Amino acid sequence: MSTTSMNATTSSSQNPSLPFASRADQLVGSVIDASTTLLASYDHDIVKFGMGAPAPDMLPAKDFARIAGEVFDPANFTYGETKGEPVLLDALHDYLSSTNQIPVEQQGDPDRLLITSGGMQGLDLGFKLFVSPGDLVACESPTYTNGSATAMSYEAEILEIPVDEDGMQVEALEDHVARTGRAPKVIYTVPTFQNPAGVTMSLPRRERLLSFAHRHRSVIIEDNPYGMLRFSGESLPALSDLSPNDPLIFGVRTFSKFVAPGLRLGWIDVDPAVRELAVNAKQTMDTCAPVPNQHLVAQWLSEGGAESHVEVLREAYRERKLTMSAGLERLFPGEVSATDPDGGFFLWVTFDDETINTEELLPTALEDGVAYIPGPAFSPAGKFSNALRLCFASNTPERIDEGLERLRGAVGRHRA
Repeated sequence: MSTTSMNATTSSSQNPSLPFASRADQLVGSVIDASTTLLASYDHDIVKFGMGAPAPDMLPAKDFARIAGEVFDPANFTYGETKGEPVLLDALHDYLSSTNQIPVEQQGDPDRLLITSGGMQGLDLGFKLFVSPGDLVACESPTYTNGSATAMSYEAEILEIPVDEDGMQVEALEDHVARTGRAPKVIYTVPTFQNPAGVTMSLPRRERLLSFAHRHRSVIIEDNPYGMLRFSGESLPALSDLSPNDPLIFGVRTFSKFVAPGLRLGWIDVDPAVRELAVNAKQTMDTCAPVPNQHLVAQWLSEGGAESHVEVLREAYRERKLTMSAGLERLFPGEVSATDPDGGFFLWVTFDDETINTEELLPTALEDGVAYIPGPAFSPAGKFSNALRLCFASNTPERIDEGLERLRGAVGRHRA
């Protein structure tokens, strides 16, 4: 099964009689999101290592059920302010300030925040504001292709920059500019617990990337969904911490990874002038993020629910990552290499045998009851055919062991 067969790609070439816009050929969709539909077509038990979502037992459901009775008032089932409900903006700013997730220079400045309908809308706003047709957008390789696909939907040209254990190889980006004389208009990066590789950009690389962006006036879209989910190692400053009040940094965050993805809430942290343009852009999309959900999360944050909940997540995800790492070593000795993240959701697994094609392996794996995302889904050019992404956050340790056993059997059957 190829990556494209998992996903219905919109293309003007499919129906040339219709007057599609020129950008239609760039609407490549998401293999990751399409996997949900794919799994629904199977009626047997499948251990799901594919979607990057918290497990149901990791959601603050009891808190939400209690709070809902208080905030799900008819007055909150209406349109809200595009920038976000004031009660959520205030609660979010207080939480970020109290947990040192806002630079000291920006504390007390809620005018930088805008509530979005999930992190994906934040990415869409960033690319909409800064990308014109034909502009060069640099992204990590492998990358979160929902991000690169959004850039392509605005007719960007994608430049893939390799990733190693220290994150994006900024020197390769500099080499490209030296060789071609063309700098990217936008740099898209997930510098902390990168999706899909799980690696974190080192401090020297972060500083080098900022220096590059300032020299070439490149906007950095810093996608940071996992930053607060560090369960080991020393924290590194976000790019916005290293360069506070920098108009070239467009920060994208989400509640999906540490609260619940179904709420469809996120936020951007940007220069106030950029925020005003983002408000205009958002008004052409959905007017406002879901108002009842904003009040729900605002009350939860105000009660202090996030602090204790995040600590629970960190401990649970640490155990689940260790379980998955140990299982890979036990079941695939000398056959695979895997990243070893200090936080986040994912392991990036590469088969030493380059003849193993993880797209071709997937149907067998699904038949054997385990799902993952093949490596080519994380490269616009379709690289990494012998790699795959596994999410350790979505399953208990027992289910992780079961899923890896099934993957071991699927690889054996596929080889046979």
